[in-house]
Amino acid sequence: MTPEELALHHWKRRELPGFMGLAGPLWTRREGEAWAYAVLAQAAHMNPAGVMHGGALATLADHAISSVAWEACGRLPCVTLQLDTHFVGPVHVGELAQARARVVRRTGALFFMQGEVSTGAGVVLTAQALLKVIRAPQNAQDAGA
Repeated sequence: MTPEELALHHWKRRELPGFMGLAGPLWTRREGEAWAYAVLAQAAHMNPAGVMHGGALATLADHAISSVAWEACGRLPCVTLQLDTHFVGPVHVGELAQARARVVRRTGALFFMQGEVSTGAGVVLTAQALLKVIRAPQNAQDAGA
């Protein structure tokens, strides 16, 4: 798949700062009330075995899961406390690795999440995660000033 084909299928390229900007580029697409996140597998994403590096797939899954949790908590910052991944298939150069996630349960500041990464050939990674909402300090005293 090419970037031009992605655009025809309503994927939008996102230029992000920080690590995800290096790990991507990231593509996003609105799907009803949800979002999908994707990376078009390139040579830079491959491991010595010739398939997409597990760390790249885990990064994509973590980003999708965190983004869904961020939306669900009113766009407050979230941190991943735990991320369990299971790699169940390969991603080859030119394939679109697509990540989707959902909230399983929320208790106070904790989000229990599930996610998966797939290609046209099927699921390649499943994930479960625990995220915590980090609330911004209310005033300078709370911030330790």
